[in-house]
Amino acid sequence: MTRWTVHPDPGAVAVAAADRVVAAAAAAIEERGTFRVALSGGGTPKEVYPLLLEPGRRDAVDWSRVEFFWGDERSVPPDHPESNFGVAYGMLISQLPGVRADQVHRMPAEAEDIDAAAMGYESELRLCFGARGSEPPAFDLIWLGMGPDGHCASLFPGTAALDEEARWAVGNWVPQQDTWRMTLTFPVLVAGRDVIFVVTGADKADPIRRIRTGDSGLPAERVSGERVEWIVDLAAAGED
Repeated sequence: MTRWTVHPDPGAVAVAAADRVVAAAAAAIEERGTFRVALSGGGTPKEVYPLLLEPGRRDAVDWSRVEFFWGDERSVPPDHPESNFGVAYGMLISQLPGVRADQVHRMPAEAEDIDAAAMGYESELRLCFGARGSEPPAFDLIWLGMGPDGHCASLFPGTAALDEEARWAVGNWVPQQDTWRMTLTFPVLVAGRDVIFVVTGADKADPIRRIRTGDSGLPAERVSGERVEWIVDLAAAGED
């Protein structure tokens, strides 16, 4: 069953999320020798990344054994301020000890043919995970956020990628934002060994209430189960 953890404020949520990333990394490296994580976009990671660089957390992980991926990406170049990769690389990855270029697997969502680029990303996933057949890769940790409309990754309500059952990564046209996005699909998101939603703010209270009640029809509700934990603040939980 999906777990819910409510913290007093966004700062406490960021601390909890940072601790979960470190714990998941340490456990995966001990058990399997590698930690493969799909990072989130949006604003919340910007509060978490500096905490991961604090010595106690930074030194608790062998970062040379971490493989970085992304759950979704905007159709912008990697040096664009809105690039999920660019934010993570600048604020976190470039400052971690022992990380090599071949450990960082960004989504090339700025490609002219974004769906062909997504197929290339899927091929990269197959290579990195040693995947055979149709069974999706099992990330050690998938880190997600949620928008006020209930989207997660770039799986927005009413978009074509919601119905994808075979592909692991696709280009997804998002009419609400008049743009293309690259995103992992539900088969990958639900296969994660560990999944966290990190969500703050009163604008998320209504979708969270609907998700907790059940049958919301929102994309984020489709990622559920005992391996999934929501880490939210009082405002997002509607308890502020």
